[in-house]
Formats: sequence, C-alpha cells, structure tokens
Amino acid sequence: MTTAEDTTLPFQFPNDWQTTYVGDEFFLILGKMLDAEKNVGVPRPYLGNKSVQWGRIDTKDLSLIKLTPGDLRRYRLMDGDLLVCEGGDIGRSAIWRGQLDECYFQKALHRVRPRGGFSPVLLRYLLEYYSKTSFLLNFATQTSIAHLPKDKFEVLPLPKPPLKEQEAIAEALSDADALIEGLERLIAKKRLIKQGAMQDLLTSNRRLPGFSGEWVERRLGEIASFGKGKGLPKSEVHTAGEVACVHYGSLFREQPTVIQELSTFTDKFSGATYSCSGDVLMPTSDVTPSGLAVASCIQMDGILLGGDILVVRPSEAELDGRFLAATIRHSKNQIMELVSGSTVFHIYGRDMKRFTFHVPPLDEQQEIVTVFEDMDSEIQALENRLEKARQVKEGMMQNLLTGRIRLV
Repeated sequence: MTTAEDTTLPFQFPNDWQTTYVGDEFFLILGKMLDAEKNVGVPRPYLGNKSVQWGRIDTKDLSLIKLTPGDLRRYRLMDGDLLVCEGGDIGRSAIWRGQLDECYFQKALHRVRPRGGFSPVLLRYLLEYYSKTSFLLNFATQTSIAHLPKDKFEVLPLPKPPLKEQEAIAEALSDADALIEGLERLIAKKRLIKQGAMQDLLTSNRRLPGFSGEWVERRLGEIASFGKGKGLPKSEVHTAGEVACVHYGSLFREQPTVIQELSTFTDKFSGATYSCSGDVLMPTSDVTPSGLAVASCIQMDGILLGGDILVVRPSEAELDGRFLAATIRHSKNQIMELVSGSTVFHIYGRDMKRFTFHVPPLDEQQEIVTVFEDMDSEIQALENRLEKARQVKEGMMQNLLTGRIRLV
C-alpha cells in the first residue's frame, strides 16, 4: 500500500491516511460509442456529457441509443454509480440515484463503480476539489478541448481516510450541497413569483389595493426625451477613478433594472454625457433583437454614460423611470419589432419614441415599483446567503478533503 511519504498529491494529509489511486479503488468503463449507422438493437435512453453536472444529473429530454443484449448488460446504470465527464469540463461528476428505471450512458462519460473500500461520494468531491485547484489538468490530454482518458484517470492519486471517516466527510459535504441546492430552488421560485407579479401588475391584470380607474395608453415619445452617451472605450474603464461611469457593454451583463451603485470609474470625461436620477439606459446594438430589450433606471446624478447607450429621460410628472425600465424589460416582443439591422441589430431614440404601453397614475407606478423592489431585496438576501453557503462549502472541501479538520 502506498504511504504518505511517496504520494504525488499536492497537499499534506494525516499520517493515518493512505495514498491510493482511482484504478485501485474503482472499476472504470467508458460508455457506448454513438454511431447511428453501426449501432443495432433496441432503443434505450442514455446520458451524455451535458446530462451530468456537478452533483446533479439532468434526465429531461434524453435521446435514445440502440443497444444489443450485450450492451444492455454492460452499459446499464446501477444505483450508486458515479458518472464522470471524460471531455470538456473534465471530472464533472454526479452519482446516479436510479432517477429512471432503466438508463445507459455514452462514451463521453466514465462509469465508476467502487471495489468496496472507497466511497464514490467522496471521490466525487475530490474530483470537484481537484478541478477547482487545477490539479486534475495534470491528468488530461489537451487538443481542442480537454479529455480525461481512462488510463490517466486510473492513476489519479487519492487520499484514503478510514472508511468511517470517508463516510463522515461525504455526509458533511453532501449536507452543504443540500443547503446550496435548497437556496437555489428557493431563489428560482422567488424569481418565478416576481415574473408572475410583473405580468399581472405591469398589464393591470391585478391592481394594488387602493387603486382603480383605467390606465392610459401612451407613446413613449410623448412623455420622455431622448439622448445618447458618448465615447468611453472599455480600456478607459477602471475600478477607481475621478468619476463613476456606465460602459455600454455592462448593460448586457451586469446592471439590474434599478442601478443604485456602481463600481466602474473613468478619468476620461471630455465632452461626456452625464445622467440625471431617473434616466432609463438601454444598449443601442446587439447581435440579437431581444438583447436590446434591456433597460436600467439609474438612480444617481452625474454618472458618465458611455457611447452606444440610449438615454431615455421620462417626464417627472407622468412617468417613473423604474416603472418604464421594468415595462421595457417585460416587452421584448414589441422591442423586437422596433429594431433594425440584420447581422447586428440596433435601436435608437427615433425607434423608442414609437414604443407604446399603458400607464397608470404616477403614484400607482411608484407603488408597483415598490413591490418589485421588495421582491428584489428578498431575492438579493437569498443570493447573499447562497454565496456565503458556497464559500463555506469551499472551505469545508479544503479542510476536510486534506485532513486539516477531522470528523472522526
């Protein structure tokens, strides 16, 4: 048995742990090759690389593969099998828990079955840890994408605690994952609830208590003015500088419906365009029409606005910018009818002047926005908890998988 003194592992571990290798502790086989012309037999559902995520297996919309009687015996999954991605995000893995009565797997995956002395759940967390620390890349072959061939996977070294400690580590990390997954589900549920509230409240299908009367259909050009940002190449955007700024590209990726703070700054502001609190910002070009239905209401004065940003300034007496930004985001179909272009799509002030929507009185707009902001605050609090839970799990993996903290 290999000892800690001659290990190739990149970390120290307790003296009563041993070094072992994947091939010594598990039976490995690659799945069935996909070949529509050569494969014969009965069609059965199979898992591919995309079906296996970290700690999770997606069994929706599985394809079928033809398998012979021998294939059915060789490639059938059993409860407790560990499935490991051979290509792409190598090592990405999850335990099969009998989600389907009968399922198989294709060549993009390794099926890993224990010989009896090593927990497959613990191996799954070691693979995740090795991936995050890049140690796993030492066992990959690299062409256009990384691969983890069977012969190299089998010689991947593992720290081997006593079996009871293996089970305790696996259970602790599984509990951490359960907390993370529970928060992810709750956040997804809250987002769906908000989406439903937007559908109802932005279309007057549901009215808030104390409000009645008809909403008025308005054309945006009647109750807003339009401008455009200037300059500001990405190379001039930094995390510190003389003036806070919004770069065009960030409107696609980073900015929420309401912008209340910024972490981007610039020192180049000659001839710049600056924001007024309540302005609605939109990107003026994208590779997809729906990508232009992104609007953010900035709640700060004097923010430098870069080029390719459409600035919509609502009439303060009639329209709340936060309500307008939410309405634009909820009106992708109409925005797509207003854009121009073929390869790259554009939208300009002259186009958004024709944007039509139903507008309630200003006080009702503000109450509707308050509902959305309360929902956003709840979601943000959950996302903060989720990020903390992920950080806690990272620390647990680093400490438990290397034996810095002992559970037994």
